[in-house]
Amino acid sequence: MIGSPDNATWQRAMKFAIRDSLRLCQALGIDPNELPVSESGERQFPVFVPLEFLARMKHGDPFDPLLLQVIPRSGENIVSPDFTSDPVGDNIVEMAPGLLHKYIGRVLLIVSGACAVHCRYCFRRHYPYSTAPKSIDHWLPALEYIRSDASIHEVILSGGDPLTVADPQLSQLVELLGDIPHLTRLRIHTRVPVVIPQRVDANLCAWLERSRLAKWVVLHINHAQEIDSSVVAAIHRLKATGTTVLNQSVLLRDVNDNIKTLQELCEQLVDIGVMPYYLHQLDRVDGASHFESDPILGLSLVEELAKRLPGYAVPRYVSEIAGEPNKTPVALSALSHLP
Repeated sequence: MIGSPDNATWQRAMKFAIRDSLRLCQALGIDPNELPVSESGERQFPVFVPLEFLARMKHGDPFDPLLLQVIPRSGENIVSPDFTSDPVGDNIVEMAPGLLHKYIGRVLLIVSGACAVHCRYCFRRHYPYSTAPKSIDHWLPALEYIRSDASIHEVILSGGDPLTVADPQLSQLVELLGDIPHLTRLRIHTRVPVVIPQRVDANLCAWLERSRLAKWVVLHINHAQEIDSSVVAAIHRLKATGTTVLNQSVLLRDVNDNIKTLQELCEQLVDIGVMPYYLHQLDRVDGASHFESDPILGLSLVEELAKRLPGYAVPRYVSEIAGEPNKTPVALSALSHLP
């Protein structure tokens, strides 16, 4: 198995991440023609895989469920009119640079364009991150928008991944948010504690614990193989700050669209104190059609989970529809409204 030393900093993990599909295949002893790898897909959306995540992949297996999430395959070349560059309607709800106001009572800040891993099905793989704020000064219009609207009670930090931002800048942003009287909750959507667990260090935990806001961290784990002892330890550190930890997954063809895989994931999550929150129907973003599973299958899987698991261990199966004021539960009656 290939990986970084346990005491490596998260910045070093970012620096030494694998950045091309050939090296990724070589590290795993895989012939790229077995997949096959898409060179054009890689040019459009570069490979980025930290060694910590690589270490959890099975050597010699071209269909490893973690590898399939991060390596560009020929399916990315499929062009479909139903798959677009902005499938969830981010662009039409941007009220200030980097600030999306889609739902009542909460706003989302695009804190960073960087991620600690590039998931090939990412719904923001085409987002214009170059226009997003890069410093506290650039966040002032967004902060003023939040300050001027007393109906906003929750701020969601997203991206990219907000935890790729260094702690001094991130903690300053959180402090400024905490100074806005009508804000009560801070939510952080992140994959970093999963792919680079050492990011959850003393500095991060200190500013999280210091904030007066109720803290919620929503992880993104699609398969139980992504969870190892270092991830469990990082989650325990997060929870020790008083942060509630949830998980959301995406239903992905050939990755987790079977009952055995989903049941194992949900059980492992609740056993480490993480509540399965959402199971998302794939957002129809350009280049990701090969990941889409039939929602009829998704419904049958969630129904089977409900038979096998306690209610708190069963995620809500939802779809994000551009322009809708909330996530749409996937049900037989709602399938005709899916994109």
